[in-house]
Amino acid sequence: MSDKDYAPLSAACVRALNDKLYEKRKAAALEIEKMVKEFAAVNNTGQIKRILKVLGQDFALSQNPHARKGGLIGLAAIAIALGKDTGGYTDELIKPIIGCLSDQDLRVRYYACESLYNVVKVARGSVLPNFPTIFNALSKIATDSDQNIKNASELLDRLLKDIVAESSKFDLEGFIPLLRERIYTKNAFSRQFIISWISVIHSEPTLDLISYLPEILDGLFRILEDTNSEVKKMCETALGEFLRSIKADPSRVNFGAMINILINHAQEKNDELVQFTAITWIKEFVQLSGPAMLPYMSGIFTAILPCLAFETDARRMTDIKETATAVNFTLMKLIALQDKEIHEQVRMNDFSNGEIPQEIDLESVVDVLIQYLMHNSIQTKVAVLKWIYDLYTKLPNKMVIYIDILFPALQRTLSDEADQVVQQCLVVIAEVISPHKNNDPKEKTTFYNKFIVSLLYLFNSDKRLLNERGSFIIRQLCVLLSAEDIYTTVAEILLNETNLKFASLMVDHLNMILLTSSELFELRNRLKDLSVQENKQLFLCLYKTWCHNPVATVALCLLTQSYSHVCDLIKLFASIEVTVDFLMEIDKLVQLIESPIFAYLRLELLEVPCDKYLVRALYGLLMLLPQTEAFTILKNRLSCIPSLQLQLDEKSNSRTRPKTTIDFQALLQNFIKVQENHKEYKKVTRTKDILTFIDKDGTNDDT
Repeated sequence: MSDKDYAPLSAACVRALNDKLYEKRKAAALEIEKMVKEFAAVNNTGQIKRILKVLGQDFALSQNPHARKGGLIGLAAIAIALGKDTGGYTDELIKPIIGCLSDQDLRVRYYACESLYNVVKVARGSVLPNFPTIFNALSKIATDSDQNIKNASELLDRLLKDIVAESSKFDLEGFIPLLRERIYTKNAFSRQFIISWISVIHSEPTLDLISYLPEILDGLFRILEDTNSEVKKMCETALGEFLRSIKADPSRVNFGAMINILINHAQEKNDELVQFTAITWIKEFVQLSGPAMLPYMSGIFTAILPCLAFETDARRMTDIKETATAVNFTLMKLIALQDKEIHEQVRMNDFSNGEIPQEIDLESVVDVLIQYLMHNSIQTKVAVLKWIYDLYTKLPNKMVIYIDILFPALQRTLSDEADQVVQQCLVVIAEVISPHKNNDPKEKTTFYNKFIVSLLYLFNSDKRLLNERGSFIIRQLCVLLSAEDIYTTVAEILLNETNLKFASLMVDHLNMILLTSSELFELRNRLKDLSVQENKQLFLCLYKTWCHNPVATVALCLLTQSYSHVCDLIKLFASIEVTVDFLMEIDKLVQLIESPIFAYLRLELLEVPCDKYLVRALYGLLMLLPQTEAFTILKNRLSCIPSLQLQLDEKSNSRTRPKTTIDFQALLQNFIKVQENHKEYKKVTRTKDILTFIDKDGTNDDT
């Protein structure tokens, strides 16, 4: 190539720029600097651009690495020569240098960093239009394996940050797309570089990075997952600074644009710091934005409900649980306040301010709550049930359409192993089916009966549940609702039960609960006084169903002090099949007679004359028992009757009792009829069992 191709550079200058020795290239750069100063003095822009083109193309793009180095030092010399006039040539200066930053020769990369530093130092704010290009190149070179290059790039990075901080012309909006792209880098050094820039920009009062936070928040949380402790710490600090800014001025924050990002990262179970940070942000968002978070409740639930389950001594896990609990509590308060505000606005018909109450997406909320009812944590399930209760009490007209979806889930929850869960579930159910808490009693009665029917079906299909939890469930329902309503409803349903064995078993359980639980104290007292019409109706309702279980029927009549009828019932026991289960039930009845519940009955044996029917009834039970421990207990009790003992005066009447209009003869006939039904039921059942066994055994062919 002839000398004129490099004009206005001299041949000696060109040779020096291509030399392998740094000193010769440096001397050539000084010559270029002098030449450019002279051109600038006479405003000869054409020659300056000619030199820039020669250095930027012929040297910076040369195959010879020494030529590339010469071109880089020459470009820096031009910038130094131009001084404050560099701004008119930044594109021609910076682009060839940027290209060399990715050169395969590490020395070329180093000189490129040095050259760009000199250009930027001179140009200052004039390089800001080229900022995205420089930033992109710097983010890549931050990962360079050579420490000298890293050191050089860090000097350039600090210089560029100073320029951005001092300038009022930095294009933040134009920078965000690049930042959003680079923030997803996986390299630890690139992540440090990105975080440092985010912190610098955020610290500048004139740069409103908060407005663009939704675009980089996900990337920040992904960086927070980094295994490098230094990167993690830098990101945690940056996020902390953002949160402080949000709390200081929430009016300029787009909470809705970020909440789903937080919800997603709050479920990051493999990194406690990420999870804790996300939930902490959610807590602040709920507290700061209030009703604006209501449409996102289902997502927030997916984030916090599992965290309520954490049972550990680990500090971070404890912090996560406490923060999730705080979010849960704040949301409940928010629902209460929102409900109050809506009612007030509706009452006043005042939506003149244009503010429409934020709506909760109940369908998605209910779906999430049902999902977490199957969680393995007691705390989570209890929290879910409290939410269902709270939503139903605050928004009954809206929640009522989801009852058919909720009911099956609530019924399944009754089988939960934890009493706390079952108890809270019953609180919810009681609220839903309670007749006096709905404007439409007829509809409520439908829910009431529907639940009782389903509960009995559950007991019928799961005997373990009935045996282990049946008493607890029924007692709780009697506390939460009306004990009389529960018992009469169950009794009426069991009257039509076709599975007579289950009906008998259910009556046995109901009878034991009635006679032993403190929750049924008032109901027992009412049954002792049949002179009151309402008590009489209650007794008759129970009696018809209690007939499914002979011993339970006797116990009920002993409770109501219908001793004469008890004698008639016991006489009929002679025609009833005496099984081991039957004897065990009599055994339990004897134990009950010895319990505090029947203290009044035992005290009646002190009367003179004592009630002959009572004595006969007790002796009747004694005669039915084999000589077991129960036999001995009852025998000893009867031997304690004072004075006349068994020498009762047949001519004397038993002491006068309050009159009742109950037709005990009709009840006796009803009892007989029910027992005949049981005999036939047992016969049919046994026949079916035999035929089933034969069929399974394969021996049902003709003989």
